[in-house]
Amino acid sequence: MWGGLRKLWEKKESATSSFDDLQADMHSHLLPGLDDGAATLEDAMQLLEALYQLGFRKLCMTPHIMGDFYKNTPAAIREKLYVLQEATAARGLDIELSCAAEYYIDEWFFAKLQAGEELLTFGGERKFLLIETSYMNEPPHLRQVIFAAQAAGYTPVLAHPERYTYFYGRIEALLSLRETGILFQVNTNSLAGYYSSQAKEVARQLIKKKMVEFLGTDTHAMKHIRVLERVVQEPLFQEAMKLPLLNASL
Repeated sequence: MWGGLRKLWEKKESATSSFDDLQADMHSHLLPGLDDGAATLEDAMQLLEALYQLGFRKLCMTPHIMGDFYKNTPAAIREKLYVLQEATAARGLDIELSCAAEYYIDEWFFAKLQAGEELLTFGGERKFLLIETSYMNEPPHLRQVIFAAQAAGYTPVLAHPERYTYFYGRIEALLSLRETGILFQVNTNSLAGYYSSQAKEVARQLIKKKMVEFLGTDTHAMKHIRVLERVVQEPLFQEAMKLPLLNASL
């Protein structure tokens, strides 16, 4: 009996109970006043300190860029990054901050790509480019955009593929997209069913098939932090952490 209890205790102790092993978050909306994330520097610092307490030591913040709504530029994003870095240093927090962007696939993005304009990436020379689409409608030229990004030297990363409803009931179509070489980033809170049961199920299937390269918090507000505080206890999170995720290599 005691041997069985000891094995159970050891198994429990070995489970991930924080984000220490993940180390880096590569998808969040903390830079203040740029999109639907943190509105003020005070909001940003509250979220940043919460992520620090959860175990993150590197944050790559990725404000939305949408041609007709969030018209952010690399210069404006870097300016807000500098402001947040200064505030973080003043608080004495030992955390590395950087920026990229979450690009919405629209005609403006494709025009930027074709014109060779600067696009913000993460991962250094690996040039990971975070992209997203409409949640409801599949872009007609999604594969063309992926190939164009690759031809320009980028490695496209599809943000939260589990949340795109046009793939629900069409998991094979989502898996087929992998043949283009695009990488997948699943939202951590999807593993707790935060967005929907369907999103959690798609995330489960991607994890089972080892088709997830990144976990991202996609933090916009404290409501997301509260889910993160309990998601580490989710069995699906434990399964995801067994994958060769790229977060810790950033």
